[in-house]
Amino acid sequence: MDKVGVGGVIIAALSCAGCFPALGALAATLGLGFLSQLEGVAITTLLPIFASIALAVNAYGWFQHRRHWRGVLSILGPIAILATLYPLWQYGWSTYLFYCALILMLLVSVADLIWPAKRECKISGAAI
Repeated sequence: MDKVGVGGVIIAALSCAGCFPALGALAATLGLGFLSQLEGVAITTLLPIFASIALAVNAYGWFQHRRHWRGVLSILGPIAILATLYPLWQYGWSTYLFYCALILMLLVSVADLIWPAKRECKISGAAI
């Protein structure tokens, strides 16, 4: 489910060429220039929804698997995206924070596919 959140965040970010010029150029290169018509909806509605989905799913996964380093890395990206969209938008460096958060979300998502988390038994501490 976190892959849906990550994918949605990336698609929503690709649609805003004015806000994120590097992603707008990438979208045009990939033939996704038509997404720019949805810029307002993508940034104000879709991006926060998908970032919230990714945050909720990753927080639940952290609670479920009890792997603290994985949990922190997995929720850091969505939190940074939501922070960039709302309280930090007026700063010039917020675009760089957004790009770093997108890259972090993508890397954590790929790492979860390659190295899935093992559930830890609460009684003995051994991995199941």
